[in-house]
Amino acid sequence: MDHDNSGCQAPPEGPLLCINNCGFFGSAATMNMCSKCHKDIMLKQEQAKLAASSIGNIMNGSSSNSGNEPVVAANVDISVNPIEPKTICAQPSLASGSEESGEAKPKNGPKRCSSCNKRVGLTGFNCRCGSLFCAVHRYSDKHNCSFDYHTAAQDAIAKANPVVKAEKLDKI
Repeated sequence: MDHDNSGCQAPPEGPLLCINNCGFFGSAATMNMCSKCHKDIMLKQEQAKLAASSIGNIMNGSSSNSGNEPVVAANVDISVNPIEPKTICAQPSLASGSEESGEAKPKNGPKRCSSCNKRVGLTGFNCRCGSLFCAVHRYSDKHNCSFDYHTAAQDAIAKANPVVKAEKLDKI
């Protein structure tokens, strides 16, 4: 059969290289590009379409895209007037009452034992008195603890065991 009479094109003489000169072979189905370059081009076109449609939505004031409107891919040039940011420096007033409130801010530095000032990191022990201690000073008798364990235990027992007292009977 003769290709000239049938109107079909003859297959190319050899494999075609990608038109982006990436070194891979391209095909006519992917516009003479390799699959990776073709995918990148398609992704860029989709992003341009999304950007154009979102800009169109912003300009038109609509908040939702109905999907019925055709999206045209075009290069969008937006001119933005440069605006100098105004910086407002609000300096908090340091009142003497805020310093005397007794609230300690957490330190950004390494965690240290309250007794010996040894670095404890993640292995520190928090005491009920609110301080952090190393393994040596973790017990209350080793660090002069200010927490009253005796009263705390009495309160816990009192809550756990309420007093049950029966009403007195009337005498006949």
